[in-house]
Amino acid sequence: MAKKLLKGCEAIGEAAIQAGCRLFFGYPITPQNEIPEYMAARLPQVGGTFVQAESEVAASHMLYGAAGAGRRCFTSSSSPGISLMMEGLSYIAGAELPVVFVNIMRGGPGLGGILPSQSDYFQAVKGGGHGDYRCLVLAPSTVQEAADLVQEAFELADAYRNPVMILGDGLIGQMMEPVEFKRRVQPEDLPPKPWATTGATGRRPNIINSLHLDPEKLEAHNWKLHRKYEEMAKSHCRHEAWSLDGEVEVLFVAYGSVARICKTAIDALKTRGVKAGLFRPITLFPYPGEALAKAALQAKHVLVSEMSCGQMVEDARYHVAGRRPVAFYGRVGGMIMTPEELVDEALKLVGTSG
Repeated sequence: MAKKLLKGCEAIGEAAIQAGCRLFFGYPITPQNEIPEYMAARLPQVGGTFVQAESEVAASHMLYGAAGAGRRCFTSSSSPGISLMMEGLSYIAGAELPVVFVNIMRGGPGLGGILPSQSDYFQAVKGGGHGDYRCLVLAPSTVQEAADLVQEAFELADAYRNPVMILGDGLIGQMMEPVEFKRRVQPEDLPPKPWATTGATGRRPNIINSLHLDPEKLEAHNWKLHRKYEEMAKSHCRHEAWSLDGEVEVLFVAYGSVARICKTAIDALKTRGVKAGLFRPITLFPYPGEALAKAALQAKHVLVSEMSCGQMVEDARYHVAGRRPVAFYGRVGGMIMTPEELVDEALKLVGTSG
């Protein structure tokens, strides 16, 4: 398939369709409105259905029903909208249903602003809703990668019977880049789902539920879920190591759009005689902590940068475990750090005047 110049939100929508998704339930909110707009126009062309729910709360429960019936479905929203979906997301995880959630992050807390942010990291990787549950969280840094990860997210959701979240920021959603869709799946070619409400044989249908009034059964269910999350951690930790051939003076740690800014800063540092590299987590849960710990040993300093007041930095410090000093530089409120700012921060760490 030839490459197309698409906005990130449009690429995400088309990637879902190419993955065999024919159902979208959501509610508009900036800066991801182009996803439901695209799906509203595109889904009827392929025999699918778009529903603008009365709220994000309603949309998340529509997903519960559709996924319970064995259909590939997804939703997208932005920050406060995802917050409203947390009740349904916890139910979906508890019922072990495969649903893809896309969060194109904006500034917060509260209504905040409509400009890019990465301040939903805690919400995405630490739960967000009630109970002991986890989403598998994927963080793209390009529009092409966003499309690729959306398609992969549907496969992972089905494989684990678990919600998968794509965590992007407003830059990823709004920028335009060439995109190629690398595989196409028709819904009728997907494997059967015998666990679904429609998949039972005999007189008694399957029941999808997350209510366990017997405490011993609820405990057993929680430990079953926990073992699934442990298996995710063993099998699906992913990262990118960039310019990390040998020892470096500064190791940048960043995800999403910020990682791209770090790459520009690394190139600029080379002209100043400072060797730097980048560690970019692609899975935020499970977090590639062991790989980060090894990469940190190649560096004298670790510099975490996020569009937040400091969230992923807590996981970075946990895994580096004091073996190297871990500094932080963040911008918030929709403000985006520049390569020059990151160069200055790196020079401070190595004791070189800017």
